Amino acid sequence: MREEEIVKLWKNGIDKNKLAEIYKRSYNQQIKIIRSSVKHRHSGKFISNYEALACVERAIYKNIMDNNMQKKL
Repeated sequence: MREEEIVKLWKNGIDKNKLAEIYKRSYNQQIKIIRSSVKHRHSGKFISNYEALACVERAIYKNIMDNNMQKKL
């Protein structure tokens, strides 16, 4: 899930805790796919709700700050 998708869902009214759950689920599914091969069985790390929330908040904050900078110019 990219930052643009996170911001789009957030602007559509999904709260950041629900977004963190969605982000965590998609991220951990990607890690499971990577770990399915023998070569990469120890690669990657699953994330917790707290880490997912940090990623979501970072994306939202970055978008808000970019919008504020554009309004000032």
